[in-house]
Amino acid sequence: MHRSLNINWIIISLFIVGIISFGFISGGDDKEIHWMSFDEAVKLDAVHPRKIIIDVYTPWCGWCKKMDADTYTNPDIINYINTHYYAVRLDAETADTFHFKDHVFYNPKPHTRGYTNELASSLLDGKLSYPTTVYMDENFGRLTFVQSYINAADMKPILMYFAEEKYKTMKFEDFKKSLQPAATNAQ
Repeated sequence: MHRSLNINWIIISLFIVGIISFGFISGGDDKEIHWMSFDEAVKLDAVHPRKIIIDVYTPWCGWCKKMDADTYTNPDIINYINTHYYAVRLDAETADTFHFKDHVFYNPKPHTRGYTNELASSLLDGKLSYPTTVYMDENFGRLTFVQSYINAADMKPILMYFAEEKYKTMKFEDFKKSLQPAATNAQ
């Protein structure tokens, strides 16, 4: 009986540590977005489903760097993404190979600028532009993607629209009109 209690306590303790370290409990004091790889998001989502946001970028993209410096450092955006999404950074030209839904995605000419990984190309329907933000549901179904730099004030309503599942009942423009100016508060 005593040994059983110790094992249960160990399991509960490990579970709590896992929850905290993977960001399932957010204290709201995060200083940065908890970026992860695509593969990590797939594994986490299988256990604890969440919406997914994917920042598709390239290292040479100036607007990507501006979005990193402005939008993704905004405290309200950081908190909202960490609370409601798994955040993935995907270098569109990565040499990595991804195995997802019975398909292998790779870059046919890795380490050659301008050659895109098939995962990025697939997510963007072959319309390659950077930065692009991809919003996905808990089953990795693409909800939409936004191709261009987007500031924090414009990103917050999009994040809310999908996280709150308003996309199931109303058009985005109607949702934006329904928001109080203080509701987005990401400026």
